[in-house]
Amino acid sequence: MRSLETQCVISGGGPAGMMAGYLLARQGVDVIVLEKHADFLRDFRGDTVHPSTLELFHELGLLTGLLTRSYQKIRQVSVTVAGQGFNIADFGRLSTQCKYIAMMPQWDFLDYLAGAARKYPGFKLLQSTKAEDLIYCEGQIVGVRASDKEGSFAIHADLTIGADGRDSTLRNASGLEVKDLGAPIDVFWMRLPRKPTKAPESLGQIGSGGFLVQINRGDYWQCALPFPKGAADVIRAEGLQAFRQRISAIAPELAEATLALTSWDQVKLLTVQVNRLTKWWRDGFLCIGDAAHAMSPVGGVGINLAIQDAVATARLLGPSLLTRSVGPKGLSQVQKRRAWPAKVTQKAQVMAHRFILEPALNTKSPPRPPFFLKLLDKFSVLRGLPARAIGIGLRPEHWREPPHSNSSFG
Repeated sequence: MRSLETQCVISGGGPAGMMAGYLLARQGVDVIVLEKHADFLRDFRGDTVHPSTLELFHELGLLTGLLTRSYQKIRQVSVTVAGQGFNIADFGRLSTQCKYIAMMPQWDFLDYLAGAARKYPGFKLLQSTKAEDLIYCEGQIVGVRASDKEGSFAIHADLTIGADGRDSTLRNASGLEVKDLGAPIDVFWMRLPRKPTKAPESLGQIGSGGFLVQINRGDYWQCALPFPKGAADVIRAEGLQAFRQRISAIAPELAEATLALTSWDQVKLLTVQVNRLTKWWRDGFLCIGDAAHAMSPVGGVGINLAIQDAVATARLLGPSLLTRSVGPKGLSQVQKRRAWPAKVTQKAQVMAHRFILEPALNTKSPPRPPFFLKLLDKFSVLRGLPARAIGIGLRPEHWREPPHSNSSFG
C-alpha cells in the first residue's frame, strides 16, 4: 500500500481545515489537507465572511487580496415582521477593520486561501481524496487511511485533525461521544431572481406563513425557508406551486420571483443539526469546526466559529508540531479555549429555535413583533450588541506571528 508521512494531516478542505492548514504551513509545519471533492464549487455553503474573519485576514496581510474577489457587503441587519421593518444590528459600531459581513461565495474564499497556503513548501492539498479511517498504533492515532482515484493509501502523521463537517467520517471512527441538543427545523435553500432597488432591504421576513431568510447576492436572492424537522417529503409532495405560494405568503413581493422555481433540483435541503462532542480529542487526534460542534444556521455563525477554532489550533499546537511533541495537554488546551464559545452560541441558537422560529412556523395568524425587536429598532446604540454577537462572537481569536515563523506576506 502507498504511504505518505507528514507532521499534520487534516481531513476536510472547508473553512476550518483550510485555515488550520494555512496557518500551520505558515509556521513551517508540514501539513496535508484532504478534500474529497475535485474543487470547491458547491452551492449553498455558508458564504458569510464575518468582520472577525476579515480582521484576521488583515492581521495576516491577506485582506487586500481577498477583497479582490466578488462579494456583497452587509452593513446592517433588519427583519420584517408582518410587513413592519425592524433594524436589529449595525456592524458600523464595531471596532474592526471592516465594519460589515462580506457575502462571498465559499468557493472563492477557499480558493483564495488555498492559493495563499500553496506559497509555503510544507503545504499540500490533495483533492479528490477522502479520509476513510484512522490508523492506530498502541492505542494512539497515528494517521489516516485515505483513497483517491488510484486507490487506497496511508498517511502517517504526528497529528490528525478532523475538520470534515457535521457528518465527520473521522469523528465517527474515533468513537468520541456526541451530545445531541436537538433541532426542531430543517431548511430549504434556493436562489430567486432579484431586481435592483434602492429601498431598504430586510435580511429576513416573518409572516403568517412562517419565516424566510433573504440575502442580497447582487442579481439574485439567496433564500432559506425553515420548516418543521422531517417535513421535507411532505412539502415536496404538495408540489412546486404550493411551495411557491408558501414563500409568497411570507414575502408577497417575491411572488413573481418564485416563478423561477421550475424543479425541485433548484431547492436544496439542509438537515439541521445542533450537537457537540463532550471531548474533542484523543491522543494524536483532534476535531474542530462542525466536526466538534455542529451549529444551526441561525445567525450564520458556524463559519466564524470554525475559523476561530482553526486559529486557536494553529497557535496552540504549531510550536509542538514543529518539535514533533504534540500531546494530550496541548489537545485539551484547544478544547478548553474553544468549547465555551461554541457551547454558549449553541444555547443561544436553541433559544432562537424555541422562542422565534417555532412560534413563527406554528402560527397561521399574523405574528406580533417581539419586544426586543422594538427595543433594538428604537435605540440605535443597542444594535452594536447583536452586531458583535454575530460579527465577532465570543472569545475572538487573533494572529500574532510566532518568533520562529518563516512566513512572508503575500
